[in-house]
Formats: sequence, C-alpha cells, structure tokens
Amino acid sequence: MGWVVGNAGLWGTIIIILIANVISVTTGLSISSIATDKKIGPGGVYYVLSRSLGLPIGGAIGLTLFVGTALSIALYLVGFAESFNSYVGFDFGINGLRLSGSLALWTLTAVALISTSVALKTQFFIMMAIAASLISIFLGTSDSAPQVISSFGGSDGASMEQIFAIFFPAVTGFTAGIAMSGDLKDPKKSIPTGTIAAIAVGLVVYIGLAVFLANNVSPDVLRTDNNIMTRIAMWAPAVAAGIWGATLSSAIGGILGGPRILQAMSVDRITPRLFEKGRGKENEPWNALFLTVILAQGGILLGELDLIARVVSMFYLAAYGFINISFFLESWASSDFSPTFRVKRWVGLVGAIATCCVMFKLDILAMLASFVSIGGIYVWLHRKQFALGTG
Repeated sequence: MGWVVGNAGLWGTIIIILIANVISVTTGLSISSIATDKKIGPGGVYYVLSRSLGLPIGGAIGLTLFVGTALSIALYLVGFAESFNSYVGFDFGINGLRLSGSLALWTLTAVALISTSVALKTQFFIMMAIAASLISIFLGTSDSAPQVISSFGGSDGASMEQIFAIFFPAVTGFTAGIAMSGDLKDPKKSIPTGTIAAIAVGLVVYIGLAVFLANNVSPDVLRTDNNIMTRIAMWAPAVAAGIWGATLSSAIGGILGGPRILQAMSVDRITPRLFEKGRGKENEPWNALFLTVILAQGGILLGELDLIARVVSMFYLAAYGFINISFFLESWASSDFSPTFRVKRWVGLVGAIATCCVMFKLDILAMLASFVSIGGIYVWLHRKQFALGTG
C-alpha cells in the first residue's frame, strides 16, 4: 500500500481502490446470487456456476480461477519473503526470496495435510495479529511527513495501469470463503454474508491506510522503502507479524481452496480422475493439493513480485468478467433462475463492462488471449456434451 500511495498519490490511490472494488463488489454480488439458486456442494465458484449455468461455463471459469488461485499463493509468499528476509536480515536477493517463499509454502502445505481444521483455526490467530498491526500503524508517528499531500503521482513514477495491476490481487481474497463451500454449515447464508462483509472491511482498511500514509509519509519514502509501515508504527514487531499474517493467511486460503476447485472438476470429468481422489473421512483433496503446490512453487521460483501480481490480476479479471456476464445473462434469460439472495441484473452487466475496460487498459493482447482461452475451453466442453458426473 505504501508503494501504491507513493506512486499514485492519495486521490490516485483512492480511485484505484474504488475501481478495484467496483469489480470485486459486482462479482461478489453476482456469485452470491448464483450461489443461492441451487444446492451448494464442494468446489466453490466452479460448483456454483456449473450447477446453475451449466458445466461448460463452470469448467471454463473454474480452470481459470484454479490457475489464478495457485499463482496467487506464489504472490502472497514472495510478498511474505520480502518482509521476512528484510526484517531478520536474511538474503534479500532473488535467491533469498525463493528460499524463504519455498520454505513457507511447504510449511503451510504440511499444515494443510495434517488437518484442514487446524489450518482454518490458525486464521483466528492471524486475524488478531493483523488487527494489532493496524492499530500499531495508526498510532505510529513519522519524521518524514510531506509538506503538501500528493493528489496524483508524478510522471517519473509507475503508470496507473501498472499500479492497478499490482494492487488488484489485494481485493480478490473474498473468493477464499466461497472456495470452502463444501465445508460450510449453511453456504446459502454464509457465502453472501461473508463475501460482502469481507469486501466491505477490505475497502475501509485500504482507504484508511491510504489516507494515513499520504498524510504522514512523503511520496519519495513510500516509493523506495518497502518497510515504511514497520518504521513508523508504534510497535514494529506487531506490524511485521501483521504483514506475515496477512500474506500467510491469504496463502492458506489458496492452498485450501484451489485443490477443492480442481477436485470438484475432476469429479465431473473435466480434469483427470487422478485429482478426484481424496484422503480421510472428509475426502481431503491431497492429489489436487500437490498440483496446486507445484504451480505455486513455479511462481515462487520466478521471484518477481510485480510480475506475478500482473499475471494473477489478468487471470482473476478474466474469471470475474465471465462470472458477471454469466449472472447477467442467466438472470435475464432463464425463467427458472430464482435465487434467495436477489441482485439486480444490471449489477452483473456493470461488473462485466468494468472488468473489460480495466483489462483493455492493462494489456489488450493479454485480454484477448484470456478471452480466447476461456472461450476455447467453453466450446470444447460444450462439444464434449459433458453431463454431470459422467464423461
């Protein structure tokens, strides 16, 4: 967030946060409405879409979200490694980031293999650490306060498109709860409530941090000092723990959610049957977990946080665009679409248009490639004439 504010300025940052949240809010509302249309099982967004809109569109978006989720794990853990290595004085070069990120990945994987329940319970402690870190930041002081608050970034900084692409993965975490659909006691109630609450809390925190940093730290320092929040906080260890908690929490969400998407697709014969197999009475998706971790490991070996963030952004944007347009078309054309969580159909249209506009500005070639890829998967599945549970 410090880097974003330093490059975009206060109002530029708020615009980026609001645009990102237009996409996340519309997508959250769209998927929440679809989720309350029919019975929900394991597989998160894939299961919800495939049962309401058909297996071809569910499979096309599910595969995109699975890859995006796996790569997002790498994004979070490289971010963790940057903070951890700097704080403890470990190698801050690319090989040091690869080593710390990889060790964190396999440690979290071991926790997930031991017990999903244990992994989920760690989130409560992580949330406490994040809350403590935010309090410590807002109670902190700075000796580099700007004389004039920068409204927009200068011409010598990163472009708004680059800043948005790096920031956008910060608003995609709401899909982690949806991915655990098979583990929720009352998914039709929990998904809409949890999704909208998560997006709203994130929006408040991000804008609050942006305003605080813009008023208390000069843009030059924000652009160049990745550990500025630790330096200005009332108690630096709390901030370090919060940063590590936020990145590790997001990584755990991907490690738990990604395999469940892949496992559900394998049950429906979209992906190889190998990933359908689970372990234990809860049918934990171990095989799917290992593929998820391998993809995440590949992302960590890149070691470039900004590059990974831009790739993850395009995957999520493509998936969100199709989720929104699917909701719009389903609510408009389907007579048996009767969700208990009702959302105006224009919400999906606004989300789809906003997503396309942002992708066009970020990278038109990547946008076209993603649309062609998702469209190709949809056509392939449609021609295969998959039926649920059969090949």
